[in-house]
Amino acid sequence: MSGDDACPGPSGVTWYNGPMTLERLRADVAARRPLDDREAESVRRFLHGLDTLSDPLSQAAGPTHVTGSAIVVGPRGVLLLKHKRLGIWLQPGGHIDEGEMPWDAALRETREETGLDADFAGPLDGDAIPELIHVDVHAGGRGHTHLDTRYLINGGDSDPAPPADESQEIDWFEWDQAIELADPGVRTVLRHLAP
Repeated sequence: MSGDDACPGPSGVTWYNGPMTLERLRADVAARRPLDDREAESVRRFLHGLDTLSDPLSQAAGPTHVTGSAIVVGPRGVLLLKHKRLGIWLQPGGHIDEGEMPWDAALRETREETGLDADFAGPLDGDAIPELIHVDVHAGGRGHTHLDTRYLINGGDSDPAPPADESQEIDWFEWDQAIELADPGVRTVLRHLAP
């Protein structure tokens, strides 16, 4: 891979943005062992999107695009926020900025939406890519379809401190509470991860 494809990532790690990382993303999604029927269908739709969309990581390229989300955990449980527009309890996450991959967006969005000094939980592989822990395809509002990838993020144990323009309804929840409160698209992965 050429140096032109390199871009700085979180925590001083260098990520590579180009065909090889899209191939890696596709391989990670294809390798998922779905947790339920919803995730199995999401994997199928995600792979179809990667194979047919001209620029699957770009929100500007069309109404269907890849997003990056974080399942934020810590000693206090699971962090959820109430989406300002949709009014449902979700994990942090969002659209991918230019030069990012979904795992970059998951970490950036977590930090931006929560104010926490978060980082990836668990080991990174040899390419410094965190493990994909869940895939969910869902309506993103305003006619968009999100091909959402989810990564495990350690949020520590600090109180969230979101900036004024982000949801102020955000908190740590014990696992059982988080599972009950979360949107159905998040519940399955929370049940799977619960201690």
